Amino acid sequence: MKTFGAAVAILLSMTHGTTAWVSPSKIRSAPSSQLNSIKIAKYEGLGNDFILVDSRQSSDPPLTPEESARLCDRNFSVGGDGVIFALAPPEGQEDEYDFSMRIYNSDGSEPEMCGNGIRCLAAFLRDLGEDAKSYNINTLAGPIIPVMNEDGGVTVDMGEPILKSSDVPTTLESNAEFDSVVEQTLECNGKEWKVSAVSFGNPHMIIFVDDLEKDIDFGVDGPALESHPSFPAKTNVEFVQVLADDHLKMKVWERGAGPTLACGTGTCALVVAAIRAGKIPRPSGEGSAVRVTLPGGDLHIEWRESNNKAYMTGPANFSFNAVAALK
Repeated sequence: MKTFGAAVAILLSMTHGTTAWVSPSKIRSAPSSQLNSIKIAKYEGLGNDFILVDSRQSSDPPLTPEESARLCDRNFSVGGDGVIFALAPPEGQEDEYDFSMRIYNSDGSEPEMCGNGIRCLAAFLRDLGEDAKSYNINTLAGPIIPVMNEDGGVTVDMGEPILKSSDVPTTLESNAEFDSVVEQTLECNGKEWKVSAVSFGNPHMIIFVDDLEKDIDFGVDGPALESHPSFPAKTNVEFVQVLADDHLKMKVWERGAGPTLACGTGTCALVVAAIRAGKIPRPSGEGSAVRVTLPGGDLHIEWRESNNKAYMTGPANFSFNAVAALK
């Protein structure tokens, strides 16, 4: 199996118009027959950064999970929270979908979907010349529709929240409507937590605290809760502080990636959890959203009563193009 060399960036085209050439000696001196390369682009949504690969003519990712994990190494490679592949729609479903999306986390695991990632994918498709107002994207979590906004941001129809505990999945005892889990007791790390469980195609454990800086040991509690046996597929963990009726603040420990600056599906999940737990009122009127402050910035989430869907609005920014060398 091929692995990535420590130096991978050959040409970087930066957003501010400068061009930086990187030609490390290991790459320069290696025989060309021993090297393969792949074109990549780097995008970020509130600091949640991804490596994008254009594979629109294929239905399968051109990299393995192991190669993708190596590419995400911030010390010895490009660095990123994951690798996202723009793929062809499933065979026979070309009339239903515009593209497919697959993603490998920085540890090589494959999540069902990524909210910040799909905003970055939409911006990537736009920059590749796909001139559409919206895209119907096939994901492992089902169809997701990002809409390009005039201000450069992206609004994503994230679909309806999955609340039934066995579908999240979690083995915690249901204690709320729809056989769901709302502020159920869970013991971990010698502490007692009140957790809610919501899925947007991937599992989320939401915990409300009075103070994000004082009430948790983030680097210890995060990974312990991620792998708690009551979540058999592991889980993303969101710690949430209520700042106002329409403003929440969160820290996220992502399944397969660890601490990140933002999580789109998690932001949707925590807004649903906050409303269901009575932490905040549900905003009335179509277009009314809850502001969620993440370490990387703000996302705005609307949980629309008319169709039960969540809509996420936030940025997706281009960083650079590059050629990565594999050897």
